[in-house]
Amino acid sequence: MTTTVIKDDKMKTFEELESTVRSYSRGWPTVFEKAKGYKIWDTDGNEYLDFFAGAGGLNYGHNDESMQAKMIEYIQNNGILHSLDMGTTARKEFLERFNDVILKPRNLEYKVMFPGPTGTNSVESALKIARKVTGRDTVISFTNAFHGMTIGSLSVTANSFKRHGAGVPLHHSVSMPFDEYVGDQDTIVYLERFLEDRGSGVALPAAIILETVQGEGGINAASMEWLKKVEDLCKRWDILLIVDDIQAGCGRTGTFFSFEPAGIDPDIVCLSKSIGGAGLPMALTLIKPKYDQWGPGEHNGTFRGNNLAFIGATQALTYWENEDFSKSIQEKGEVLREGIDALIAKYPELDAHHRGRGLMQGIALGKPELTDDICAEAFQRGLILETAGPDDEVVKFLPPLIIDKEALKEGLKILDNSIQAVLN
Repeated sequence: MTTTVIKDDKMKTFEELESTVRSYSRGWPTVFEKAKGYKIWDTDGNEYLDFFAGAGGLNYGHNDESMQAKMIEYIQNNGILHSLDMGTTARKEFLERFNDVILKPRNLEYKVMFPGPTGTNSVESALKIARKVTGRDTVISFTNAFHGMTIGSLSVTANSFKRHGAGVPLHHSVSMPFDEYVGDQDTIVYLERFLEDRGSGVALPAAIILETVQGEGGINAASMEWLKKVEDLCKRWDILLIVDDIQAGCGRTGTFFSFEPAGIDPDIVCLSKSIGGAGLPMALTLIKPKYDQWGPGEHNGTFRGNNLAFIGATQALTYWENEDFSKSIQEKGEVLREGIDALIAKYPELDAHHRGRGLMQGIALGKPELTDDICAEAFQRGLILETAGPDDEVVKFLPPLIIDKEALKEGLKILDNSIQAVLN
């Protein structure tokens, strides 16, 4: 796979007309033209393996043919595209299929809320309903958490650079240490002590919000035991448990919901990114029926009725009609883990270690100054990777879940050559 060096004038339009806030186009300075499955091509015909998948928004790959066909048919039949929260056939079919294919087989009972089309919309609604139901205002989040870029979501996000961008004080939240944040110490004991101690300065919270695998925070995976202890603590203290499954959900870790292996039953679940199937904006907030205490229109948004996304989302659920897809993700996750371990052993000078699970894994480097160079070298060789973590110290793997084992191995080989080139 060959990739040419990108000429500066290819990016001229973006540099002159687009805001400096743009990010990914700086790391991957080319103009992409088409994509299929786990591959992307630019206007020069260069081919890239996609180990990014829209930051987890394209779990089913680019341009899935069955989703394409359903969406094209819907448009050609003059299906309703915009409807706010009015009833439509597309909305009805998605709700029924989601209940039958995802919730019922897992013995989960939730009311489905469409809060607006993005992940941060889901988080904002989750925080609001938790505060409304409990009458409390504090929310506990965790170190290295990332929950979104709007004010409420930023208040429970840990990254100082992103928090500073709010421009105002971020109140009514308390950050606690995530699993293994302080080595072998039991962070649940620390959290419980804060709740018990009237002198801790921590009021009884409305909710605890967490990611089972922290994506932007560095691919930090909580243990199943830790997750279960958090749930037990929430039940004991009458605190609502919110699981942000926006990036780790929709099969990314091997099961549809990332929390399934822990056997927990969150009060509220946030979904977005790949829930739309084809990459169109869509988000859900799943709320236990007894907590669904909204007044009509109390939380709304113009684009909470993205019907074309409902069509893609409904078709995507066919992947989950049996256990085959889940098993394939777990098998490919093992292939990725073996490849990562081999690279860590091959290059001890990186002082690296493995993080994550399923097809949400990463290599954390003891020399974080190398990650950008490694990812840039990989891009020149035809592999799209991003970094994660507070110091961008993690090389992050988020390939589409439909990728085959051969392509995973090919990507790992490109990364191997890229590491070697940077170290030399």
